[in-house]
Amino acid sequence: MSRYFQHAPAVWAAHPDLVAGAVYATGLTATVPVAPELPVEPVVARYLAIARARLAGGTEADGTEAKLPEIQAWRRAFGRMGLKPTQYRCASESLLRRLRKEGDLPRIHPLIDLCNAISVAFAIPVAALDASRIAGDLRVRPATGDERYLAFSGEVEHPEPGELVFADAGGEAHARRWTHRQSGHSAVRADTTSVLIVAEAMHDSAPSDVPKLVAAVADELSALWSVTPSMGALSEPGSRFAFPLP
Repeated sequence: MSRYFQHAPAVWAAHPDLVAGAVYATGLTATVPVAPELPVEPVVARYLAIARARLAGGTEADGTEAKLPEIQAWRRAFGRMGLKPTQYRCASESLLRRLRKEGDLPRIHPLIDLCNAISVAFAIPVAALDASRIAGDLRVRPATGDERYLAFSGEVEHPEPGELVFADAGGEAHARRWTHRQSGHSAVRADTTSVLIVAEAMHDSAPSDVPKLVAAVADELSALWSVTPSMGALSEPGSRFAFPLP
């Protein structure tokens, strides 16, 4: 049996340019069981180099479309949601900002390190969730205000009614303000074996860029962990991605 990841009709109505992709993989470990010639660090470094080249001579918040159209599209989307772009940033902008300021990204877990590096290379938010911590179907939808969100501090929050969240069938909010901040509840950890990875974009070339990002994630997972990921595209209202029940 399967469960599904999808976006609510209200999300498509407000953001008709949305293009999303998803990857599901199982059989992962906290270490990378590959031959010495394929460790994760050189792979991460390759994607970070792409991001640094894109940041050269400017910032992640550069106002020109030619610089980082992916970030500008998310800034406009956050504006439509009533969020100040200097206060709330999509995940890829936050990572690019940290990379520019600190020169590198922290190493957390091989899978997270890989997803973060791919995210900044494409300037597209990438969410990686422990699939075993998702109860039933997962939807990006307006919050009712009753959902539970576990902050990384350990504090339990309740999203504002109408705020876009990643919410599962059990009322757990796995992300707040859409692509702004993930939950500690489904964060990838040392014992994670199955993951759902989601990428979302709204810039003009998103229909070609998101499939490339999804393919890159799947290819790297296959090479590094010797797993066989499943992939899917969500580019119109009603589209959904099936992934197994835990």
